[in-house]
Amino acid sequence: MTKAVFFDRDGVINRAIVRAGRPYPPDDARQFEWMDGVHETLPLLRARGYLLFVFTNQPDVTRGTQSRAVVDAFHARIERELPFTRIYTCFHDDADGCDCRKPKPGMIFRGRDEYGIDLAASWVVGDRWRDIEAGRAAGCKTIYIDHAYTETAPRDYDHKIKHMSELLTWIT
Repeated sequence: MTKAVFFDRDGVINRAIVRAGRPYPPDDARQFEWMDGVHETLPLLRARGYLLFVFTNQPDVTRGTQSRAVVDAFHARIERELPFTRIYTCFHDDADGCDCRKPKPGMIFRGRDEYGIDLAASWVVGDRWRDIEAGRAAGCKTIYIDHAYTETAPRDYDHKIKHMSELLTWIT
C-alpha cells in the first residue's frame, strides 16, 4: 500500500483571501498566490515516497459566485507547477448531501481506492475544521495550519503548525 498526503487548497497551497477573519478562494488569476514554502516542501515529501493530492471544496461554483473555468485554471496551474498526483474537487454545497464534501471523507476514499493508499500511513493537511474532520473520518493523521481565522477551529488534530516548512518535522 502507498502512503499519501492530502492537502486542502485555499489557505494551504495557495493564499486564501481573508475577509472579516474568514477565508475565501481567490476570485481570479490576479489574486492567486502560492503559500510560502509550497514549492520547497512538496518535492521533499515526494522524495520521501508520498503521493500528493489536493482535495478541495469549491461550492462557490454551485452558488454561482465563481465560474468553473476559474477553478479549472487554478487547478491547471497547480498541476503544472507542483508535484501533485491528482486534484479532487467537490463542487457541491452542504444542502446537496453528497459524500465528497468535507467534512465527509469521500474525496480521500476516492484517492485510496484509485491509488491503493494506506490511510493509516497517510496525512491530511488543512487550515479549517472541515479538512481536519475529513482526515480523522478517513483514519489519516492530521496537521492543522493555524491562520487564526475567526471561525470555529478544529478541536482534534495530531499537530498544529504555522508554516508549510514545519510539515517536514512531522511527516517523515
